[in-house]
Amino acid sequence: MPRLQYARRVGQPVAVTLRPTATPGRVRFDLNRSLTGMGHERYASRAEARGPTPGAELARRLFDRGAVRAVHVYSNTVTVDLATGVDATTLVAVVEELYRHWQPGMVPTVG
Repeated sequence: MPRLQYARRVGQPVAVTLRPTATPGRVRFDLNRSLTGMGHERYASRAEARGPTPGAELARRLFDRGAVRAVHVYSNTVTVDLATGVDATTLVAVVEELYRHWQPGMVPTVG
């Protein structure tokens, strides 16, 4: 197998189903794995998303896109309050790539 093809496979994508909610401007992402176990994690800003948890890391990535106002993570469900005018489908890739450790074009470091 050529090296580049192998590099594209390192890490595991998260399977994501995007679902609307009854609240306008709020969507739900259902994942194929739990991010928090039975704990709730709520973030109203990027500054609140501290720590090494998968939920905090996902919240930081979502806030970095400038597309969200708040993130709530509970087990395998991520609820997102969207910024005005944001299409939630643009955020699916952010969630899918949470556990991808190697992206095409990355240069390995030697340490």
